[in-house]
Amino acid sequence: MAIHLQAAQFRFARPTQQLEKIVHFYTKGLGLQVIGSFKNHAGYDGVMLGLPDADYHLEFTQDVHGTAGTASNPEHLMVFYFSDEINRIAIYNQLIELGHLPVKPANPYWENNSFTFCDPDGWHIVLHKGIYK
Repeated sequence: MAIHLQAAQFRFARPTQQLEKIVHFYTKGLGLQVIGSFKNHAGYDGVMLGLPDADYHLEFTQDVHGTAGTASNPEHLMVFYFSDEINRIAIYNQLIELGHLPVKPANPYWENNSFTFCDPDGWHIVLHKGIYK
């Protein structure tokens, strides 16, 4: 019998060499909040972004050696599901105001009921209408 994961928290972490631009995109564009950060920890700077009191968040790190690359494939997605269409449109407009324009998704599934943007590293960010069930 398989044991089910019972982790108390979930963090998605990825490297970048544009930490300041990434933080700006995810905070000012998507409205996430900085919930933690660190400087020069074993050669890395980093920031954790998320929603207050949520048990999941994003972490972006930047190392002094500059080894992080950009997204190599437009199928590298981060999908945000919206139950509130007013909020989804507000986030869409906020990204447009910051100079981020929608892009065509690689997978046609995301063309209906979604808006796709690229973050500064080229990762596709999908704003999907509705909740995944």
